[in-house]
Amino acid sequence: MAERLSPALRAVSDAVLAVASQLSVEEVLQQLVHRARELAGARYAALGVPDGDGGFSRFLVSGMSDALVASMGPLPRTHGLLGAMLESPHPFRTDDLHAHPRFRGWWPRGHPDMRSFLGVPIVGPDGVMGAFYLTQKERGAGFGDTDQELIELLAAHAAIAITNAGLYEHSRELSMLSERNRLALELHDVVSQKLFSLVLAAESAATLLDRDTAAARDQIARVGALAREALEELRSLLLELRPVDLERDGLAGALRKHADVLRRVHAARIDLEIDGGAAMAEPRHDREVLRVAQEALHNAVRHAAAHRIAVRLSTSDGTLVLDVADDGSGFDPDAPELRARRLGLTSMEERARRLGGRLEVRSAPGAGTTVHLEVGRG
Repeated sequence: MAERLSPALRAVSDAVLAVASQLSVEEVLQQLVHRARELAGARYAALGVPDGDGGFSRFLVSGMSDALVASMGPLPRTHGLLGAMLESPHPFRTDDLHAHPRFRGWWPRGHPDMRSFLGVPIVGPDGVMGAFYLTQKERGAGFGDTDQELIELLAAHAAIAITNAGLYEHSRELSMLSERNRLALELHDVVSQKLFSLVLAAESAATLLDRDTAAARDQIARVGALAREALEELRSLLLELRPVDLERDGLAGALRKHADVLRRVHAARIDLEIDGGAAMAEPRHDREVLRVAQEALHNAVRHAAAHRIAVRLSTSDGTLVLDVADDGSGFDPDAPELRARRLGLTSMEERARRLGGRLEVRSAPGAGTTVHLEVGRG
């Protein structure tokens, strides 16, 4: 028994590490269902998460081709044995699911016949949150005690992984909402003011046209200048909304491209010192670091009226270090009224926390600003 469990438990450990490296709910569930099938020696496996309305919000499978899955039609409902596994925290197994009273006696067209069955609920703090469904034991007549114990162990870790993945996605949604709110504030505070001034200048020019041609000409020139400024502001905001291709350019390349665009749009002097090998072990973490750099640059060119900005991205003893320093107007980072207007400060801190890193904003009125980020690359 111990000899059988030792490699199996190592497989469980590998499964947990594999799902821990994923963060989206979909990735977590797909990894889990593959691992469950391998651990139990099943031909087919599925993992279902109910939607609370008689169906499944997610139903991922392993051991079936895409063509076979497509041929079976839409997601199943939570009836029969599928539903039974969601009604109780207790596992169930049988050598012939056809003999179970909840078996409906029919399959969707193209569905493979299945006999041996092991169902294990995934139980969280609030009750059953999903279930593993395994069928057709590859070796032997049916699933045994050891198979059940292994899947129960995996289900316990699955509950944690699914909960963490859900929390991460919720955190990302909140972060995206925060960024949208910040962009909305920028549109209101900067672009709309420019457009309002443009309208006033145009109306003034129309009023002066017949009385004072020179003054009207000055107002028309002001209209042109305001329109150009509004266009630059809109370009900058659209730049922030445009997705970056980190997979192609890498963190260093993406940061260089962003700085190039800011130089053109804002005519800002941005000096870069970048270690070409500076990157996180997980590519998705590169995006968080890049967003911190973009936010710091945004504050420098838009709020601080900086003449010179220095960006340094490097690595030291397994730690990635980002510094964005400017010679702008500076501010008090602890001022609550400023944080209410500049949501980017909170956004940078949240990103640093998600990375397990440390963010420091050093600034004072009239003394410029330095944003310093340190995060382990592991």
